[in-house]
Amino acid sequence: MSITENTNKDMIGRDDINDVEAILSITNHDVDAVSHIVKNNADSLFTWDYSLARPQLRKLYEKAKTGQWNGTTDLPWDTEVDNEKQIAYDQQMLGAGLDPTLYSETPLAKWGDKEWIEFGIEGRRWQLSQFLHGEQGALLCTAKITETVPWYDAKLYASTQVVDEARHVEVFARYLEEKMGGEYQINAHLRLLLDDIINDSRWDMTYLGMQIMVEGLALAAFGFLHQLTNEPLLRQLLRYVMSDEARHVAFGVLSLQEAYTQMSDAEIKERQEFAFEASVRMRDRFLQQEVWDRMGIDTRVMAPLILHDPQRQLFQQMLFSKIVPNCKKLGLLDRNDKWLRRRFEELGVIQFEDWVDTGEEYANFELGKDIDPAAHA
Repeated sequence: MSITENTNKDMIGRDDINDVEAILSITNHDVDAVSHIVKNNADSLFTWDYSLARPQLRKLYEKAKTGQWNGTTDLPWDTEVDNEKQIAYDQQMLGAGLDPTLYSETPLAKWGDKEWIEFGIEGRRWQLSQFLHGEQGALLCTAKITETVPWYDAKLYASTQVVDEARHVEVFARYLEEKMGGEYQINAHLRLLLDDIINDSRWDMTYLGMQIMVEGLALAAFGFLHQLTNEPLLRQLLRYVMSDEARHVAFGVLSLQEAYTQMSDAEIKERQEFAFEASVRMRDRFLQQEVWDRMGIDTRVMAPLILHDPQRQLFQQMLFSKIVPNCKKLGLLDRNDKWLRRRFEELGVIQFEDWVDTGEEYANFELGKDIDPAAHA
């Protein structure tokens, strides 16, 4: 049976993955809304088989039960956070994340320390806000997995992740409100991705979209920020969240590895295309259109430069350091004539394929252990 070959236009709505106008045409039109409805097409599934059929998932479940923490009492919320001082320190260590030589013909050329500090603060608020919205997406998706996955052991573990995600939403929301003055709206590209994950009726697509793609990128992003900042409350918050997040990604790897070995090439092709689509949408949101708008800068001027800025490209590529090895572990890279491998080459992230997958390394993120990023390469 021949496998349909979808084009970029079919998958992501544009032929060129770097088409700035197409990327920026996706916006939120209901920015003042306080709720958002997505139709969930999945069936809730009971299983009457309570046997221990998947020891690896049961081991993960036991880890989750002993790895719980309390966001109210375990974090030092009385810590004073001076955002200007903190961002100034971060920028002194690593710069503003932009190559200044590329922006000499833009309004940024006139920026002084005040504007760059403001940009850094808004960027941090935006970043943590997207973490917050993504965690609520994970809360809904894991509740859905609990209902839809056909395996008893997976239902047990997924129920612990629901509790984890509620805690993550709680702590990010509190940090943004108490320490940064409130959050940004959800980025339109992230919202579309979360909508697709929730809308799909197939349980394994919820796993792939959330556990592998969204959570995999989040784990890398949390690690990057944890390394960057020396703000003690944020560092501890991120460290606690990462201890959970690594288990969540491992849950996806361990579950989907079994499921995907039994699927046809046509079924795997659908999963490969979804992984590519999710990757592009997650990359597109890092244009930070909402931040530029708040700073009074035309994103259409900045977007082409950001897409080709070496510093930004390196940062965005590093965010895929968990996704690519996990997709390889699942057999998604090379099925169907290396389809996803070629797409990851196009995105410039294939270099991470031989890094340790999260199904193997999740125990390294347990609380009380030092995280050495080099050890996970």
